[in-house]
Amino acid sequence: MSTSLVTMGLSFAWPDGTVVFDGLDLAIGPGLTGLIGTNGSGKTTLLRLIAGELRPRSGTVRTGGEVGYLPQNLTLNVAATVSDLLGVTATRQGLHAIEAGSVAEADFAAVGDDWDVEERVAAELSRLGLGHLDLDAPVGRLSGGEAVLVHLAALFLRRPPVLLLDEPTNNLDLDARHRLYAAVENWPGVLLIVSHDRELLARVGQIADLSTSGGHSGVRMFGGNFPAYEEVLAAEQEAAERAVRAAAADVRQQRRDLIDNQVKQAGRERYGRQQQLSGGQPKIVMSAKKRSAQESAGKLRHTHEQRLSEAREKLDEAKEAAQGDAVIRVKLPGTEVPAGRTILQARGLTALSHAHIEKVRPEESAPPLDELIVRGPERIALTGSNGSGKTTFLRALVGQTELPGVTVRTVGDSAAAPPDPDASPGTRVGYLPQRLDLLDDSLSVLDNVRRAAPAASVNEIRAGLARFLFRGDRVAQLAGSLSGGERFRATLATLLLADPPPQLLLFDEPTNNLDLASVRQFTSALAGYRGALIVVSHDLPFLRSLEITRWLRIDHGQGLTEGRSA
Repeated sequence: MSTSLVTMGLSFAWPDGTVVFDGLDLAIGPGLTGLIGTNGSGKTTLLRLIAGELRPRSGTVRTGGEVGYLPQNLTLNVAATVSDLLGVTATRQGLHAIEAGSVAEADFAAVGDDWDVEERVAAELSRLGLGHLDLDAPVGRLSGGEAVLVHLAALFLRRPPVLLLDEPTNNLDLDARHRLYAAVENWPGVLLIVSHDRELLARVGQIADLSTSGGHSGVRMFGGNFPAYEEVLAAEQEAAERAVRAAAADVRQQRRDLIDNQVKQAGRERYGRQQQLSGGQPKIVMSAKKRSAQESAGKLRHTHEQRLSEAREKLDEAKEAAQGDAVIRVKLPGTEVPAGRTILQARGLTALSHAHIEKVRPEESAPPLDELIVRGPERIALTGSNGSGKTTFLRALVGQTELPGVTVRTVGDSAAAPPDPDASPGTRVGYLPQRLDLLDDSLSVLDNVRRAAPAASVNEIRAGLARFLFRGDRVAQLAGSLSGGERFRATLATLLLADPPPQLLLFDEPTNNLDLASVRQFTSALAGYRGALIVVSHDLPFLRSLEITRWLRIDHGQGLTEGRSA
């Protein structure tokens, strides 16, 4: 399967004229390559060009064989079966017909040499944790994570020389992610992966960076995995910052030299006027000296001004090279919750042990919780397998759905005494669903925040949005025209700048479809949040960056349990 993936002079623009690539060159050999870049840099577009779904404006793509492609957003034919999705239905039907006594040529042609198709399928599904699936079951019964894994199984069965994966771990629970990690590590051909999953990127052999920053454009290749890439970037950033300091010092020195020259010239002119008034030298001689001095001064002043201009240009270049990811820094005192204050109470949670039962895994775990109390500025991670009910539980906590037997109250009482059942709700709750559908696409970013904070002035909202990197005319941009990363920042701003501000935030897979820079921005924004958090995520590095204080887990038929760090 040894082959390569090469693009030469690849150019592509959307119908509205937006240029994505212009003369892109890329060469990748066998092994795992991580493709990273900011939202809008063209990662998915590049995969679609390589897969043949898009036609380049110019340039070529050479793969030397079949290309397998797992898109980020799968479209499922719910009437199809698992066998159809795996691409083995015709072979299986021919095999079953022959086993039943058929001697038809069409059945033998359908099987070809693939007499062990069902054994191979069973082995591949088992490797990905899908051994329980019925091949003849409709794919409409699959969870989002199972659908991704079945598509992967189909690709692994075909074994194309070039495999493209676009955010393959987005809908996978932790167990499924680790099975995927093991599967891709053993891939013998070219494997190009778009992902923000740091654990997956830690397993690649090289990084291809599509970001345009620091004077670089196109693709920058880095040998090694993502941690090694970050070390290189950190060293480059440190060197760039040293260059900024040196260039700034040079600007200051050139400015001092120019001022010194001007002071000296003024002194010489003053001395010349005094000499002329005293009559110490003939007027013609004094005039000649004056012209000569003025010419010399002019040349020297021009030299110093040119040096100052050059120093300023170098400083601007150094600043551009040192420009890292823009960081959200938000201080939100209104969200602060004193340590120990109860802000949410959910009871009757043992009912979750009997709800949504699909399969029960016999494993050792803590006893299920019947009550969940969230106090003070806690940071809680909620994990669990695909389809176990994490999203349903979050929606129940914010009153968007009901769970039989479960009661939820948000309260504002002190931890010195148990919550008073008759207390009026006092906690302000913000909820960020997976789909980021809080914004009204027909309104501007500014107007979306104004809806959440009607009492705030336009200047106050503009100042708040500037901290979320929306400055100047950007606040007037319609929400429907925002990129993925911009939409996330606008949604986060709408949540956090609400008046009154939320004291409890619930996030459902917030890092899905975010580039790594946006994840860092999100983490930095939450550093200024002093309320409580409940976060559903399979992204362990992200959860650890939030300094999680409690780890909860929901499993099929086992309810809600509390444990240690995942």
